[in-house]
Amino acid sequence: MNPTDNRRKRGRDFWPKRILLMAFVLVGVLGYFSDKINPYYADVLTTMGINIIMAVSLNLVNGYTGQFSLGHAGFMGAGAYASAAVTLFIGPKILPPDTAAHYAWATNALFAGALLVGGFVAALAGLLVGAPSLRLKGDYLAIVTLGFGEIIRVIFQNIPALGGGLGLNGIPPYTSLAWVYGTAVVCIYIVLTMVHSTYGRGFLAVHDDEVAAEAMGLNTTRYKIVAFVVGAFFAGIAGGLYGHDTLSIDPKGFGFMHSIDFVVIVILGGMGNTPGVIAAAIVLTLLPEFLRKWLSNAEEYRMVVYSFLLIVLMLTRPQGLFAWRRKIKSV
Repeated sequence: MNPTDNRRKRGRDFWPKRILLMAFVLVGVLGYFSDKINPYYADVLTTMGINIIMAVSLNLVNGYTGQFSLGHAGFMGAGAYASAAVTLFIGPKILPPDTAAHYAWATNALFAGALLVGGFVAALAGLLVGAPSLRLKGDYLAIVTLGFGEIIRVIFQNIPALGGGLGLNGIPPYTSLAWVYGTAVVCIYIVLTMVHSTYGRGFLAVHDDEVAAEAMGLNTTRYKIVAFVVGAFFAGIAGGLYGHDTLSIDPKGFGFMHSIDFVVIVILGGMGNTPGVIAAAIVLTLLPEFLRKWLSNAEEYRMVVYSFLLIVLMLTRPQGLFAWRRKIKSV
């Protein structure tokens, strides 16, 4: 092999690690100065980071694999309830308040464990939903995922131990900017690494032509389930971050309309375009904040604006508003 080709190959293998290192350095800086940021701006930045995690994880399913899920908020709710249950019911038994006050590492370890539990519970829910339903296609899959998302919400609404319809209150305030954006970096890195790997080309093959992929010997159902489970895992972690930021969760916060918010972000950013999806998550997080300054009832018109925006996009720019880069091709 030509020495120049070797250098190019090493460069291609090295750039994801370099970007990951730089991203974690930025997360560390952000975490160090988080206490000095205005609480309002810190809350907006936290919401933005959680939306980025949700949008990137949904983009793996809807964008790269070409499926259409309408129940992503249900997995977020599963993760939020599972992680909150760990910190509320199990945490005080293994980490008394006086110990937590003196050992920050113990609190962070408990929170990391709670987030992982939330992620795995959501991934299990994704597996239970995906295994029977991902043999469907198109509108049928969208309707089934919508139904399963509502089932997850109603289940939590009818569990008295988890607060029932009133939800859970008094969740510890463990979420910080460092946790949110550190998780976002890991989510983005894992999704991009999966999609650009040799195995990940199967996701793109399923997206481009599922019949041809099956004819080539790919188990398309397995690829769809893997994408669904990984997306649900990160949605569950995002739910845990959300619950420990708002300190109160209820089933109504993880309904159908919340799933639509994330679908709009993915469509606006461009299906299968991770940088565009990140940009769309930032824009659609900041836009309501700007609108509140001019419209006192901006929240009432938010879905009208989103619906109109989707219609305009489908007619004028179906590839997405932020699709400035071409989607990678399957091989």
